[in-house]
Amino acid sequence: MNLDVTDSCEHYRAHCEAEPSIPLFSQSWWLDAVAPGAWSAVLAYRGAEIVGTLPYVKRRKWGMTLLTQPKLTQTLGPWVKSTNKAYPKALAYEKDVLETLACGLPRHQYYAQNWHHCQKNWLPFYWLGFQQTTRYTYRLCGLDNEDALWKGLQQNIRGDIRKAKTRFMINVRPANNLDEFLTLNRATFQRQGRKLPYSKSLVARIDEMVSQRDAGDCLVAVDSDGKLHAGAYIVRSGDTAYYLMGGGDPDLRNSGATSLVLWEAICSQPESVKYFDFEGSMVEPIERFFRAFGARQTPYHLVTKTSSRLLEFALFARDLLGQKKQ
Repeated sequence: MNLDVTDSCEHYRAHCEAEPSIPLFSQSWWLDAVAPGAWSAVLAYRGAEIVGTLPYVKRRKWGMTLLTQPKLTQTLGPWVKSTNKAYPKALAYEKDVLETLACGLPRHQYYAQNWHHCQKNWLPFYWLGFQQTTRYTYRLCGLDNEDALWKGLQQNIRGDIRKAKTRFMINVRPANNLDEFLTLNRATFQRQGRKLPYSKSLVARIDEMVSQRDAGDCLVAVDSDGKLHAGAYIVRSGDTAYYLMGGGDPDLRNSGATSLVLWEAICSQPESVKYFDFEGSMVEPIERFFRAFGARQTPYHLVTKTSSRLLEFALFARDLLGQKKQ
């Protein structure tokens, strides 16, 4: 199959407006919020029809070009237009599209992106020298059945929700402003001895875009004295809501508010939302918490390529130091 390829923000914006199956974190409006002026996209054409896209963020470091994804962006990676072809022909079609996208990327020394869990075939990238690591997110389905969701919770989560409501008299409401949520979000990182890994201006841009589209919820759990216990920031698109950020007051960690605010976030989604994605974590305690909500483990690909020996050594040293700190 002969495909043409181009690299264009504007063509990609128009495609996102017309194609509802583009995942949230690959939407052009999301990329404008998290990486203004720093992103572009490769598009594969069959005639006048767009059959594949691959957005990316370009940055320079150590004199090298890195193609990655922005902060607070769970996945990026390729999108391939669905086909009704028989399975062998569908794989051949997917191979051509993915190969075209990979070869259409600008010259770079490093590529790293988490792919959306729906894109399962990365083999054409492997044949071009890329590598893959399996990662996991956790997803809940059937949000329209609250009774079934409640039964799916592990006992400790149900206990936390009851405790937050009855013993601590906590209610969940929309945050009055972004700072109210960010105070809780920042406190979580401070408790771990870490700085907030993203800027307030980045979160503000996301919040502005989300508010314009009614595409999310910023929720806080508050007791009868007005104390903020925990918060959750949810974004959604199509049939899926994503747990983007959370936080809590470290002095009030035992109130059960973190479980309560997530439970209310799950149950308050509009009817169009069928899935709740916890965004996963490779950190064991966080994974255990998400799993306790009855969410299903869902694999996705981290696809990488490094063509610089110097950069490869630097990344290896960074990972080694990170392991020693754990």
